[in-house]
Amino acid sequence: MILQKLKKHSDKGFTLIELMIVIAIIGILAAIAIPNFISYRKRGYYAAANSDAKNAYTAAQAYFTDYAGAAVSKALLEAYGYKSTSSVALATPGVGQTNLSIITTHGSANDRSYWVDSAGGITNN
Repeated sequence: MILQKLKKHSDKGFTLIELMIVIAIIGILAAIAIPNFISYRKRGYYAAANSDAKNAYTAAQAYFTDYAGAAVSKALLEAYGYKSTSSVALATPGVGQTNLSIITTHGSANDRSYWVDSAGGITNN
């Protein structure tokens, strides 16, 4: 009688094997997803630096329309509409209209910089 009551009582829950299989599947999915996520995030950082380079060049051209041949700086670019993306650094080593040079680099992806020349061409290195 007691044995029949124990056998009729069904245990609820998962077995150890079932839990191990689920954990293994989650591990495989994480091993695939995490590198892709890192790659997507890095491409986003590159796009932000590239976009800031284009925007800075546009602001520089607007400044040169008003002051041809004058020197440009980051503060002047900001006064002419350039808004920096957070974590993007901007440098202007060539500051005149004929030797304009703008370099942008994202702080989280500093292995690639974008350089804009005086003709508006953008290259990365």
